[in-house]
This record gives sequence, C-alpha cells and structure tokens, in this order.
Amino acid sequence: MNSYGTAIRTTAAGVLLLLLLFSFNKLHAHPDYGPSLAFALAAGALFGVVLQRSRFCFFCILKDFFEKKDGRPLIGIVTALIVGSIGYLVLFESWISNPGAGYYPMEAHIGPVSWHLILGGLLFGWGMVLSGSCISAHFYRLGEGSVLSPIALAGTLFGFMLGLASWNRLYRLTIADAPVVWLPEYLGYSGSLYLQLALLLGLLVWLIVKFIPDDATAADTPARSLKAIYDRVFVDRWPTWVGGIGVGLISIFYYFRVEPLGVTAEINRVARLSGWSAIPDRLEGMDGLAGCTPNMGPELFTANGLFILALIAGATLTGVLAGQFKPKRPGLRSSINSFLGGIMLGFGAMISLGCTIGATLSGIHAFALSGWIFTIGMVFGVWSGLKVKR
Repeated sequence: MNSYGTAIRTTAAGVLLLLLLFSFNKLHAHPDYGPSLAFALAAGALFGVVLQRSRFCFFCILKDFFEKKDGRPLIGIVTALIVGSIGYLVLFESWISNPGAGYYPMEAHIGPVSWHLILGGLLFGWGMVLSGSCISAHFYRLGEGSVLSPIALAGTLFGFMLGLASWNRLYRLTIADAPVVWLPEYLGYSGSLYLQLALLLGLLVWLIVKFIPDDATAADTPARSLKAIYDRVFVDRWPTWVGGIGVGLISIFYYFRVEPLGVTAEINRVARLSGWSAIPDRLEGMDGLAGCTPNMGPELFTANGLFILALIAGATLTGVLAGQFKPKRPGLRSSINSFLGGIMLGFGAMISLGCTIGATLSGIHAFALSGWIFTIGMVFGVWSGLKVKR
C-alpha cells in the first residue's frame, strides 16, 4: 500500500512538472509574452518549491521564536535579507553610479515613510496570528491541500477592496507628504551596506548565541543511500537557512529579469477589477508609488499573476512528492478566524503596498527605510497578537 501510494504521488508530481515545462515553452515562444513571462513562471515554481520545502513562513518562524525561544528558523529570514541586500547592491551600482543624484533604481520597492507603514505592519501581523500564515505561506499551503488558506485568501481579497476604498483619504492624510528615504542617497552604497549588514549580522550572531538549543549543534552523520538522499531533498524539511539563501537568490535574479519580488500585485489588480462601487475610479498617487502596485493593462496574464500560479504549482509538486498534500475538514471557528485574519492581511498589505515579501524582503533588499518600518510594525503585531491569543 505504501509503495502504491508513492507511485501515485510520483506520477502526479511528474504530470505537474510536465505541465509546467510545457507552459514555460509555450510562453517563451509566444510573440506577446516571451521570455520575460516564461522566466516569471519558472521563478514562481522554484519559489514555491523553496517555500514549501523549507517551511519559509514568516508567521511560523516568528511564532517559534516568541513561543519556543528557537532562533533557528529566524536565521532563515536574516539569511535571505543578507543575500538579497548584497545582490541588490551589485545591481544598483551598475545602474546608478551616483546614488545621491536623486534617481531611484527602477521599480525598486522604495516607498514613502509614514505612520501608515506601522499601521499596515500591525494589521498584517495580527492577520497572520488570526489566519495562521502570511500571504505567501497561504499560497504555498494551497499546494499542501489546506482548506483554510482559500478562506484566508478570500478574506485577503476583501481586505484589499476595503483598503482601496479608503485609499484616497489615507493618501491625502499621510502618504502624499511623506518622505521617501533610500539609504544610499544619504549614506552612499558602502555606508548603506555596512549599516545594513552590521544590523543583520549582529542579529544573526545574537540568534546563534542566545536562541539555538544546545542539542541542535550536534549534526548526525548523513546517510548516503539513494533513499536517504531522496528523503532529505523531497521529504524532510530543509533547514530554514537553506530556504533563506534560495529566497535571497530568487529575489535578486527576479528583480534583474522581471520586477521586484512580491505576491500581492495581482490581488490588488483583481480587487480593482471587482467593480465594487466603493472603490474610487481614480486612486490618487498610487500609480506613481513604488511597491506591489498592479499592471492594469489589457493583458490576460501579468507577470505577478503567473508567478503566483507557478508558486502554487511548485509547492503542490513538492507537497505531493513528500506526502504532505493532506486536506482536512476545517472547523467553523477556524474558518471564521482565517477569513477575519485574511481581511487584516489584505488591508495591511494594501496600505503598505506590499507584504512580508514585497515590503519586507524587496524593501530591505533595496535599502529602503520603508521596508524596515513595515517589518518593525509586523513583528510587533505578531508578538502582541500571540500575547492576546494566549
């Protein structure tokens, strides 16, 4: 029975892989889409694999840190920030020789700094506690058969609609006059890198010294059989720092080839296309801001939409291979919490123009103060939300 189930899972994963390869070739050869969208598809699938295999969920990582005092998962986030920061700097230096000239890197997520980021981060953190995941983790958990994630994502869409309905008032109140702070403009490239690496490496050392259990330092002798290697790659959880390296590298290459990494632009687009009368026809200033803003052109497929679909497909592929595709019937209370938490996720991400991927990762990679401010609000939201929940 076990071998029969393994054969079914392997066959299903193989079929999904063939569909991804077929879609990649079709997009690559299409005259209107071409290599750029094909790369978005491939990067999204790889991103889904990395997230699912390393369990790279911001909420789960922060929850382990706050409740179990385990710093190992959090090392993955810090690693992703370090890798991405170095890679982004290489790109920036080749594009803009003088960062003090008043020009910002094209499309980089460098946003205005105001209290709306703290509010957005707090709401996003509370939404993670209530729904059980961040937005990107809800996407990869679809690939594990989660029946709560679709409910949370439906709430996220509604939260985006509420955010869009209140955008013009919020924009006039705080965002319109908020300063945009790009660290290299004030500190130069070297100073910005030294400052950011000092903060991140200091955090990394602190986590290693203070929060890694003693029994985690002893490594078992790795088994060398083919089955053991297969299990380590496709069944066992990857170390979160491996996921962090993967996330950081994908962020660099995706920005270089397509756009900054993010998973909410397509949700924003769908919310704007919903036709809800409360959403104004003209959203003041949004098209001129950097972040997870949607492409509202006539295209059927957007890069962000394909990236998300491929993310789900990649997570499904590895989730099926690992035997982790296990739908469970949700309870009423869990369903309500997921939907309400999703609303908070959506509203917080909408007013911040990004989530833990678009605002935290792509923002901090770009040396934007806005990324740090959102992240501080989000971390405090998770900490306080867990306190209240307990």
